[in-house]
Amino acid sequence: MDFTQTKNGDTLIVHVAGRLDAVTTTEFDAESQTWIADGNIKVIADLSGLEYISSAGLRSILTAAKQLKGAQGSLAFCGLSGMVEEVFSVSGFAAMFPMFATVDEALAG
Repeated sequence: MDFTQTKNGDTLIVHVAGRLDAVTTTEFDAESQTWIADGNIKVIADLSGLEYISSAGLRSILTAAKQLKGAQGSLAFCGLSGMVEEVFSVSGFAAMFPMFATVDEALAG
């Protein structure tokens, strides 16, 4: 799993690549804790580089979203495709979170 981050105003854009599964959720959990600790509570997760997500990955996302909400923040997603998009749709996550095609659309939304 690989993370890169950029800032656009008060929004943190996190580019996630690789697999988000039982093996890598600890990395995602630690990363999301860092966002919040650093005061980044408005987050866009660009999942265009994410190849696979498991139920453990979904749980990590839900945990991060709850922590951001508790800090009066928000979490939106963009760049979903293929299997990742299907998992978000089937699990109901696509209805729970703002979803956008691109980072630019997410920033405008």
